[in-house]
Amino acid sequence: MVVLGVCSMQVVCDCQKVEMQRDMDLIRELLIRMDQNPRLDGTKWMVLDGTDAPGHSIEEISYHVLLLVEAGFVRGNIGGSPPMISRLTWEGHEFLANVKDVSVWEKTKERLQGISGVALTVVAAIAEAEIKKKLGLK
Repeated sequence: MVVLGVCSMQVVCDCQKVEMQRDMDLIRELLIRMDQNPRLDGTKWMVLDGTDAPGHSIEEISYHVLLLVEAGFVRGNIGGSPPMISRLTWEGHEFLANVKDVSVWEKTKERLQGISGVALTVVAAIAEAEIKKKLGLK
């Protein structure tokens, strides 16, 4: 059972038999939304809900928040359910800086087509290479 909510609003979901796969588009979308949220300044805890990534289930969002905390991109508490976040980390901001631009993100995804799975560090490196190319540094 996972309970997700923002402030006093809570949504309860039964997600015992949900199989998840990492979705890089969702990770990017969540990081962008977190970066834009002024409440995520490290002074408060927040739980994302289904409105944070339209078109994705609460289970998907919760799973990807856990991944972001585990990756060190987001400060959070994953000891309980649901995971709670307080801010993006330096690493989270750095990754987001590389993938935030839509054209860079699309070119990064193009370069990854046909590869079944890629580490987050590889995605970041490809995005960084695309940015350098765009700036004429490579």
